[in-house]
Amino acid sequence: MGSFSIWHWLIVLVIVMLVFGTKKLRNIGEDLGSAVKGFKQGMKDGADDKPAEKIAAADTLDGQAREKKD
Repeated sequence: MGSFSIWHWLIVLVIVMLVFGTKKLRNIGEDLGSAVKGFKQGMKDGADDKPAEKIAAADTLDGQAREKKD
């Protein structure tokens, strides 16, 4: 009663395919794949923006410190 064997998973897979159909399952897989791809792209774009913002903020703070000195 602990874990499922490969036969249990195969039976579940067959039932899911009968209920939803292969076309709908394929569409769900494509949607999920594009969502993951978009998420990864967003994370990559966000990571690229952070160093530029930090450099700009550091330059601004450095410039403000120089103005106070003068």
